[in-house]
Amino acid sequence: MDSRSLIVLSSRVGHNSTLIHCPFLDHLVNGGEERAVGGDLASIGTAEALSALAWWLESGVDVALQEEPRDWLKPALARPAPEAAPVANVIEPSHDTLAELQQWLASSAQLPLASATARRILPHGPQNASVMLLSDAPALEDFATGQPIGGDAWQLAARMLAAIGMSADDAYSASLSCFHTPGARMSDADRQACAGLARRHIALVEPKRLILFGDGPCMALLGKRMVEARGHIHKVEGVRTIATFHPRHLIKRPLDKSLAWRDLLLLMEDEA
Repeated sequence: MDSRSLIVLSSRVGHNSTLIHCPFLDHLVNGGEERAVGGDLASIGTAEALSALAWWLESGVDVALQEEPRDWLKPALARPAPEAAPVANVIEPSHDTLAELQQWLASSAQLPLASATARRILPHGPQNASVMLLSDAPALEDFATGQPIGGDAWQLAARMLAAIGMSADDAYSASLSCFHTPGARMSDADRQACAGLARRHIALVEPKRLILFGDGPCMALLGKRMVEARGHIHKVEGVRTIATFHPRHLIKRPLDKSLAWRDLLLLMEDEA
């Protein structure tokens, strides 16, 4: 027998060494012998079995099965039923102050569209604002600046307000959902929850006027798309309201600025 096809089996007691042929270990373990892993199971003998046991012993295995006998005929224990997943995205706050609502928006995991990967963008502005701006869920540009309407869109929104004699510092800006969730679609249940939350938000801010930017807020609060809602005065929580194009849309479609200007003039008309 070639010495390369021998391995050393060390006894755990007495440290005796025995040379045993190993036909199924790979060539690195089997002294360089070129053999496929697996061997011939039909012709395994005592030497092969001892070699396999030696390998397990060297690996730290010291029991054949387990410490205690096992009743293989015993019926398997019934698995406990999985806990029902908590109903998410439908809980509305019952807070009495704007500060409490803002804290809830900043920390709650039960908000519409909340998830482990969603990015939270909080509202900003004073209570009793001259105007409240309500937009759809924040886009990437909004997330980058950390406000519901961000970047170039916010600069345009500030100019729109200045055109009707209002300062952006006196505006309260919020989103229908405060989460930036790329690719997510708002379900009917989420839209209904967002609508209830937005109404509560508006009631606590108590703005003098309200502008709904885009389809999302219009669908949630007025039940119609922006193109159908614009050109009319609405009342949301008792606040004089108009619907118009989102500033981001106006940057892409400058021709619609004249229509948005008409909407702003309508907002500023004296109430009859």
